[in-house]
Amino acid sequence: MDPPPQDTITTSLFDLWALGALDNIGDLTPLGKTMTAFPMDPSLAKLLITACDYGCSDEILTIVSMLSVPSVFYRPKERQDESDAAREKFFVPESDHLTLLHVYTQWRANGCADAWSARHFLHPKSLRRAREIRDQLADIMAVQRLSVASCGTDWDVVRRCICSGYYHQAAKVKGVAEYANLRTSVAVQLHPTSALYGLGYLPDYVVYHELILTSREYMSCVTAVDPLWLAELGGVFYSVKEKGYSARERRVLETEFNRRAEIEAGMEEDRAREARRREREEGRGVGAGVKKAVGGAAGAGKIVAKGSVVKKPVRTRVGGRGF
Repeated sequence: MDPPPQDTITTSLFDLWALGALDNIGDLTPLGKTMTAFPMDPSLAKLLITACDYGCSDEILTIVSMLSVPSVFYRPKERQDESDAAREKFFVPESDHLTLLHVYTQWRANGCADAWSARHFLHPKSLRRAREIRDQLADIMAVQRLSVASCGTDWDVVRRCICSGYYHQAAKVKGVAEYANLRTSVAVQLHPTSALYGLGYLPDYVVYHELILTSREYMSCVTAVDPLWLAELGGVFYSVKEKGYSARERRVLETEFNRRAEIEAGMEEDRAREARRREREEGRGVGAGVKKAVGGAAGAGKIVAKGSVVKKPVRTRVGGRGF
């Protein structure tokens, strides 16, 4: 089996650092250690952890579970208009994540009935699988002593929490149904099935779960966010543009940040080098002590040379007869 490409490893490490799971020298942070308990995408794991701070972990549990299964909507060719109309009933303005939450909540409210799912063009098998995943994640959160709380209908809190896990996948409006990734400037589109597609207006800033590449690059599962949230939660990438804040000053700040990161990495290397040196010295000291002890034991039976005459050492006999 061939090792993964170096670029892939570097990109993955960078994404983990951007999420706060790694520090500047590549070690796991306390957040990163907690994230390892959740067997899922790092962004989703961070969502579950930060949701406890926002007081909306019950809603985020459902959203993460729905994102972990295939699409719950189905669209038969012979009934496309009916399925589209049924899907629109679940739409929550400005968020596909909240749309998934609404679907699951309504399914539970109607007794998890397969007939209700079929009538609304939903996959009952996917919904049942999402329920199983939700129960498993709730057990993991209990083991990690993470509280589960609900924020009620305060959707802004949920959207802010979603932004905390996806600020590295943000886009800004560029044209008609077109956005540009804030980090790479790559053009991406809103998918026609998105709840934001038929709003009548485009939110200025959005975050998305993943990209789907067909004839174009489409954003999957999109949520509108406030740009101030991006600047606050994703400070490693974004900042609020202030009057008089020139590009030169920004470069100076970036250079200073990189310099601090290099200093930290150098200090870590010095500490590791010093630890290795101490281990070598301790090993050398133990080896010298063992050699001295062995030499002393062997010296008792050595033949002693004095001048040009070789004499065997005289041993005193204890308890024997003397002559």
